[in-house]
Parts: sequence; C-alpha cells; structure tokens
Amino acid sequence: MHELLSTPAQAGWIVFRTIVVYLFILAGFRIAGKREVGQLAPFDFALVLLIANSVQNAMVGPDTSLVGGLVAASVLLVVNWGLGRLAANNRAVERLVRGEAQVLVSRGHVHEENLRKEGISHKELLQALRESGCASVQDCRLGVLEVDGTITVIPKKDAGSGSRER
Repeated sequence: MHELLSTPAQAGWIVFRTIVVYLFILAGFRIAGKREVGQLAPFDFALVLLIANSVQNAMVGPDTSLVGGLVAASVLLVVNWGLGRLAANNRAVERLVRGEAQVLVSRGHVHEENLRKEGISHKELLQALRESGCASVQDCRLGVLEVDGTITVIPKKDAGSGSRER
C-alpha cells in the first residue's frame, strides 16, 4: 500500500515526459486530419486506444505509483487547458492547434484537392450532403469541413434559411 501512495522520485521527469508525449500526440492527430469522435471508424478508435496504452510508459517511466499516474494525468489536464486558453487568445496558435475550415464543395463543384488533403472520401462527402437534404453535389451551394470535423452544408434551394451539420 505504501508503494501506491509514495511520492514519485522523479516527478519533474514525469511532468517533462508527459508534456513531450502530449505535444507529439497532438501534432500526430493534427497531421492525421479532422474527425469527430463519433465519426471514428473502428480502426481509428483502435488506434486511439493503442496510442493511449503505448505512451503510458513514456510518460511515467518505471514509476508505477498512484501519485506518478496522478501527476501525469494532472499534467495532461493542465497542458490541455493551457493550450485551449492560449489558442482562444492567439490566432496563430489557434490555427496551429485547431486548423482551419476547408471548403469541400462550392456551387456544385467538388474541391478534390481539399478532399484528398483532409482524407475525406467521396462516399463520406455524399453521405453528409444527403443528410443535409442535397440529393447530389449539384444541389449544394457550399460544403465546409469545419475545424471540429463536422461537415456544414448549405443547400442551393435553402441558402437563406440556414444550414445543417453532419
């Protein structure tokens, strides 16, 4: 029981290692593209779980104490909160961390390069269009992949009445 509650001998290293792992994973997910948690395919979800398991030792090293785990979790929460605040107050950091919206469809024209860049298939795009009332790409005035991974669609016929999101 004493081992679970003991203060980790290398708390500073746990903080440092956790920050490095967090930034590495954040960069990796930014490079991988935008997807909402609800849009994760089974292989995407498996990847998230496996990454979480694989980096645990990189954060806490040989320390298996309760305090060591709590230090790592606390650092993750604080760094995530701090990065969110920094992004909210600094446009350059926001763009770096969250990315920018990408136009996928404009006036019935599909922007193929943006689909490829964001890893969106034609099937996924067509599904989002159908869910928003567009039977085809030609019925879409504007389709945008938002920074949170949702696809906002403005149909041609109701452009003035708002939009629906997938």
